[in-house]
Order: sequence, then C-alpha cells, then structure tokens
Amino acid sequence: MNFARRLIIDTGVLVSAAIRPGSVPAVAFERALRHFDVCASVATLGELDSLLLRPKFDVYASIQLRMAFCSSFRERVLIIEPTDIVTDCSDPGDNKFLSLALVAEAELIIASDPHLTALHPWRGIPILPPAAFLVGVR
Repeated sequence: MNFARRLIIDTGVLVSAAIRPGSVPAVAFERALRHFDVCASVATLGELDSLLLRPKFDVYASIQLRMAFCSSFRERVLIIEPTDIVTDCSDPGDNKFLSLALVAEAELIIASDPHLTALHPWRGIPILPPAAFLVGVR
C-alpha cells in the first residue's frame, strides 16, 4: 500500500471477484490493488462478510475460499472510518460507500450497483463499472 491514489470498491464488485476468478470484476479488483490504496470501512467490510456467507454462493466457491477472500481483502485495504453522513443515494444502504469516498478523498469508486453508477460523477468523483475502470486505468 501507500500509493498516493485512493479508491473505493462496492460490495457487488468484490463478491463477483471472490466467486468468479478471472472475471472482469476480478481483474479490475486486482488492478485496483496494484495501483491504488483501496479503502474500506467497518461497515463495508461487514457487508462483504455477511454477503459472502450466504449459502447461495456455495455453488460458485466454497465457504473457505470466500472467507479467505475476505481475510485477504482486510489485509490489503486501508481501513478508514467515515465522519460525515451522506444521503445522496436513492438506496440508503449504498451511502456508506459515498461517505467513505469523501473521507478517504478517493479518486474514484468502482461499482456495479446501478444506484451508485447512476450518480456518476458524484461530487467530482467518477463512479465506474469494472469494465470502464479497466479501460480507463492502466
């Protein structure tokens, strides 16, 4: 870590990366880790953990692999706690990513959630789906 650039990755992208190695979200995730400080908060990490524990993902990857992904992710991110409450997203559950982006002074947000991508750009912060991130960031 310790890049001068920071970004946020929404939970949908992370879940896809965890259960579909080699997918566009997985490639975007790995590129983000190589070129940015990826930021997370207690709330975003908790959401990732709870989603990846769902039995519906058993057909894609074992619970052990999914939990290993969460553990590895925790070790590789910069944990920052938001100080401001943001209510700009139509899905209140997604505001945690916006709050995190503000306090982290993130350069961009990688998101697959349409509630977030519909806000692009938000307060000057691009919100890009994984494929657009891969095209735009080298």
